[in-house]
Amino acid sequence: MSEHFDVLIVGAGLSGIGAAHHLQEAFPGRRYAILEARTAIGGTWDLFRYPGVRSDSDMHTLGYRFRPWTQAAAIADGPSILDYIRDTAADGGIDRRIRFGHKVIGAAWCTADGRWTVTVEHDGRTSMLTCRFLYMCTGYYTYDQGYTPEFAGIEEFRGQLVHPQHWPEDLEYSGKRVVVIGSGATAVTLVPALAETAARVTMLQRSPTYIMSIPTEDAVATRLRAWLGPRRAYTITRWKNVLISTLIYQLSRRRPAMIRELIRKQNAAQLPAGYEVDVHFNPDYNPWDQRLCLVPDGDLFRSIRAGRAQVVTDRIDRFTATGLRLASGAELDADIVITATGLQLLAFGGVQFTVDGRAVDLPDTMAYKGMMLSGVPNFAFTIGYTNASWTLKADLAAEFVCRLLRHMDSGGYDRCTPWPDPDIAKAPLLDFQSGYVQRAIHRFPSAGSRRPWRLGMNYAHDVLSLRHGRIEDGTIRFARATDPAHVPLRATP
Repeated sequence: MSEHFDVLIVGAGLSGIGAAHHLQEAFPGRRYAILEARTAIGGTWDLFRYPGVRSDSDMHTLGYRFRPWTQAAAIADGPSILDYIRDTAADGGIDRRIRFGHKVIGAAWCTADGRWTVTVEHDGRTSMLTCRFLYMCTGYYTYDQGYTPEFAGIEEFRGQLVHPQHWPEDLEYSGKRVVVIGSGATAVTLVPALAETAARVTMLQRSPTYIMSIPTEDAVATRLRAWLGPRRAYTITRWKNVLISTLIYQLSRRRPAMIRELIRKQNAAQLPAGYEVDVHFNPDYNPWDQRLCLVPDGDLFRSIRAGRAQVVTDRIDRFTATGLRLASGAELDADIVITATGLQLLAFGGVQFTVDGRAVDLPDTMAYKGMMLSGVPNFAFTIGYTNASWTLKADLAAEFVCRLLRHMDSGGYDRCTPWPDPDIAKAPLLDFQSGYVQRAIHRFPSAGSRRPWRLGMNYAHDVLSLRHGRIEDGTIRFARATDPAHVPLRATP
């Protein structure tokens, strides 16, 4: 007999722990478990161990809605974020529901039984679990390896080659010449951290990225905590930051030249006089066509001003035994080359789904409200915002799942399935120009040309839709149990 659960959550990272909190708060008697392929809580924040790893969003929005972030630093380091996730899991007893080393490889829905059968690998063995509702909180990239382009001559390099996703614990870079390939969030985090002790750090980029400097500490949040206490201060600061980031995003889309000039002026003010700002910090795309990078207290610019770091904008011709030869003919000597060249996207951790014996081809499905799949019953997933903090959407998705389960119980339904209007045109699930998205988006579900199938990127709108909107909106089909022996589990009032 397979062990049965009301809900199975896959993934014990930021999203999975948050989903578990919402679930057990709404339904204290509901039986659930979290399946985690790795051996630790934290997901991304446990995996990434490179120097200086930190949030790329402020913690008043990256933190959970239900658990105030009370530390002074609004842009927090990785270990602090990991402690926050672990403390959340421990305080709610969620950590006791996690099954570590359980990798989900397949999930099969059976309408006749009204349940999922989930295939799990653990300790070299395969087992089955069943559940009424399956909730994927796996993120959208693979933990096995990052993305490294094919560089000519890479096998000739005699130094150390490192990808940040798998940072060696014993890597010694003090006094070394380091080249960081890339200009995204990982690169701009690594460069100032390495520059503290390395002999020289070079950020080698093919093209610039928009980079903005923000204070490490939120002065408004600090004052509000003193006046109002942590919970009320957190709520106000959260909405303040949501509104500011939404304003910047909307202006970036509607008046890109204005935001481009604002960012350029800020960069120029923090760089040495005469610095080639337009060469190294003025992209050829509009703001927010790709994710905008944040640097706390301008630490990247400080490293450049101090002469501890430099930026080179050029293309790589090939690796050499001692470093890199560039398309311009210049050479960069390096003891260590770090390929901060991006991630490999992977939908739902690579799990293979079937519905009543038919394989689910993800590109043929459409994402309802960015969190359920067309034609796939009793299933939800979490994908956060690309223009704001991931957790803002993760919290809303978990709240919606709880509302959905309560509605199913009150109506005596055993399944719910979104079905799109056939006239809706398909669109990419993530409308984002970053390379890591473009390389893999064709393997993901699609979005639709209008709501509720278009992936929303507006938190305030999603609050109204997911927290307060109608559950029975004419898109989700609900069905009552066909098995006379089926007794629906009632929600706790």
